[in-house]
Amino acid sequence: MTSGAATERAALRRRRPPLRWLIAALLAIPGLWLLGLVWFAATVPGEVADPETPTDAIVVLTGGSQRLAVGIDLLAAGKAKKLFISGVHQGVPLADLLHTLHPAPHDLPCCIILGHAADNTFGNAAETATWMQKEGYTSLRVVTASYHMRRSLFEFARVMPEVRLIPHPVFPERVHLQRWWVSPGTVALIVGEYDKYLGAVLRDELELPPAAPETEEAAPQ
Repeated sequence: MTSGAATERAALRRRRPPLRWLIAALLAIPGLWLLGLVWFAATVPGEVADPETPTDAIVVLTGGSQRLAVGIDLLAAGKAKKLFISGVHQGVPLADLLHTLHPAPHDLPCCIILGHAADNTFGNAAETATWMQKEGYTSLRVVTASYHMRRSLFEFARVMPEVRLIPHPVFPERVHLQRWWVSPGTVALIVGEYDKYLGAVLRDELELPPAAPETEEAAPQ
């Protein structure tokens, strides 16, 4: 081998990152993911930080009767002019939704609007933004499960940055946030929601199209 060829190969080796660096980088990815998961779980809201400030509207993201009941109670308490329920299945009338509540409200249907276009959280945000713009509203109270709140606010803020958002989490009894790591059902729920949140952030950074329809994780048994 000529000295020139040996020198060229040595130069290539110097420019090539050592294998141990690549291995370390690959090993770091799960560690970073795990740290992010711990942060995500620790920052799931444990209370309603602002239960009193009135807003132009309230939005309930479908996914549980508890959310709807909270939204109805807020509307009845005069916390907003109208209630928008996003992600209702096609063909489901308002009367059927209200029938699930006990007692069912009789004086509020005039102020409740159903949205049928959404099949994921991005869709919830998009159809709510369209409705908010049509109504000329500039403030919104967001009602969804506590573990779903961070991703919901992220998606809502993307499509309506000019709207003031107030989170109003609800707390499913079967979701054990205090010691989530010892409850297999809650672990699965938190991990799934964390991965969806990372996906939403990545989609935003890469300017990718909206995600496919999602099935929200059910509260653990």
